[in-house]
Amino acid sequence: MEDEDNPLFRPHQMGPFLLSHRIVLAPLTRCRSYGGLAQPHNALYYRQRATPGGLLISEATNINATANGMPNTPSCFTVEHVSAWKPVVEAVHEKGGVFFVQLWHVGRQSHTTYQPNGGQPISPSTKRLVTEMITLPDGKTLAPFSQPRALEVHEIQALVHDFVHAAKLAIDAGFDGVEVHGANGYLLDQFMKDSINDRTDEYGGSIENRCRFPLEVVDAVVAALGPDRVGMRLTPHADYGDSPDSNPRALGLYMAEELNKRGILYVHYLEPKMKGTAGGGRSENPAESLWPFRRAFKNTFIANGGYNREKGMEAVKSGKVDLVAYGRHFIANPDLPKRFRLNAALNEGNPDTYVTSDSVLGYTDYPFLEDEID
Repeated sequence: MEDEDNPLFRPHQMGPFLLSHRIVLAPLTRCRSYGGLAQPHNALYYRQRATPGGLLISEATNINATANGMPNTPSCFTVEHVSAWKPVVEAVHEKGGVFFVQLWHVGRQSHTTYQPNGGQPISPSTKRLVTEMITLPDGKTLAPFSQPRALEVHEIQALVHDFVHAAKLAIDAGFDGVEVHGANGYLLDQFMKDSINDRTDEYGGSIENRCRFPLEVVDAVVAALGPDRVGMRLTPHADYGDSPDSNPRALGLYMAEELNKRGILYVHYLEPKMKGTAGGGRSENPAESLWPFRRAFKNTFIANGGYNREKGMEAVKSGKVDLVAYGRHFIANPDLPKRFRLNAALNEGNPDTYVTSDSVLGYTDYPFLEDEID
């Protein structure tokens, strides 16, 4: 039976976008965009998960040729990339969905085989990621991450330009806006986290300095698109890619306050309990919470990490979040909003097919609720 008082189905005005519900497709790398180009099966995948007035955030998308560190991830820095993305965006818009692209650079989480001319990956420092392995472009071989090189100060503005260039092309492709990926131990997060960033120049040391480059990216993208087309993803508590910080609460609060000053459309935080590699763990510190960030940021606040239907309902009802982003549940249930509305049973996902190159298996073949349930 449909729950008529489900907080997840209260409309929400997100800047210029009137959302019909609070259930967001989280950005999910699925490794099925061959040659860096979005494919017809990507259009089907996103179309399946689109609903009128529902927000979808794309998988992480490379901003330039040095940004990549996983097989078959999409890009958005050439006209060919734009042409490939257009039918995907159109498929979502035909269903009435709101579609943002997540723009990333993996930084040190890469390998020379992904880099132009076999160069070293870039990072704020020369600290190499040693606790994990990387999957090489063949999608099968595991190898140690390559030794990164520290970016020189004069190179940083070129990367800011590349984020802006990719953002402009995303709008050309039809996306409604962009999410700047400042999370999960990738390049912008590497600058913010003091376990990685050991710089002694204006981009290292204090929280203000470590956040300088990410905020320069946001400022430049806002200048190009306007604040109503820009969101940002942050994971101050997480240590994905071996990226812990000594004071995640201070880091997350500083970014919330600074982004609030800039008036961007939304922020997107990972729950503090979600740490480590896939599957994560739960924090034992009850003081770790999204509430300080929620209070500091006045526009739309999105949370992700460990939510089910009931926890999402409670988070929205309490005012802790405006929107809830779902990952694994949305992979296995393309009609997740409908299932949550009806309180229907959920499909179980198969983790073995979350990240593969198969265009169908574990991607577009999950079943929908039968029509007679309507």
